[in-house]
Amino acid sequence: MDEKWDVFTEDSVVYLHRSWTGFEIFESAFVPAEDGGWTIAGAVVESDPERYGGTSDMRAALMLELVLSSIVLGEDATELRARLVELTTLTSSSTDVLPGVVLHSILGLRSGT
Repeated sequence: MDEKWDVFTEDSVVYLHRSWTGFEIFESAFVPAEDGGWTIAGAVVESDPERYGGTSDMRAALMLELVLSSIVLGEDATELRARLVELTTLTSSSTDVLPGVVLHSILGLRSGT
């Protein structure tokens, strides 16, 4: 499966679900920003390790930002992608973590729609 995330909004809340399980992983509330855009006012992440294996608050925040930036908005998010690979490498027991595999398995691809 190339698409790993289902994302939808209701009012000013964005919900991010894993596509193959349907589990809600993130819920993020937004408020208008001074520049006319939107900013995250608060977020929650699934804490059940059987539903989501986020290893830390830092990784959860990075994942939320990365999915919103790259999957939802279609931004390149090069720095965020590099941080995810670095964090995964640091917490992996494997010595040969491949960046492309990490990104595809965790992030997936953005659909064309």
